[in-house]
Amino acid sequence: MGLLDTLLGHAGEKSVDKLSEDFAPLLAPGETLQRAFGLIRDLIVFTDRRLILVNKQGVTGSKVEYLSLPYRSIVMFSLETAGHFDLEAELRIWVSGQAAPIERSLGRNSGAQDIVSLLAQHAPR
Repeated sequence: MGLLDTLLGHAGEKSVDKLSEDFAPLLAPGETLQRAFGLIRDLIVFTDRRLILVNKQGVTGSKVEYLSLPYRSIVMFSLETAGHFDLEAELRIWVSGQAAPIERSLGRNSGAQDIVSLLAQHAPR
C-alpha cells in the first residue's frame, strides 16, 4: 500500500498496533481494538464492544469527530459496491432510534467486504 493508493482512497486495512496509542484514551477498561480500516484521513475502527467512526475535519485534520456505535444499537447495514465507473462504495448503517442511516463512502479497494463481514459477526443475535 503506497501513497498513491491512499490518495486515491484505496487505503484499506490499518495496523491496530499503530493506532492503539491514539485510541487508548477513548477505550473503556479492558476494551481492545480488533481491526481498523482507513480512507484517506477517516477511519472505521472495530473494538470488542463497539464500532468507532472517525471523521477528521478541516484542512489540517485537527478537528476530529469520534462516533461510537455499540454493536447492539446497529439495526441493519448495507453496502453498495463500486461499479465499473464508480470510484467508491457506499456503506450505510442504521442505528436504533434514528430514521436516517449513517453513511460513509469507501474506496474501491478499502476493505468494504471485510467491513460488512465484521459487522455481520458483531450483529446482535
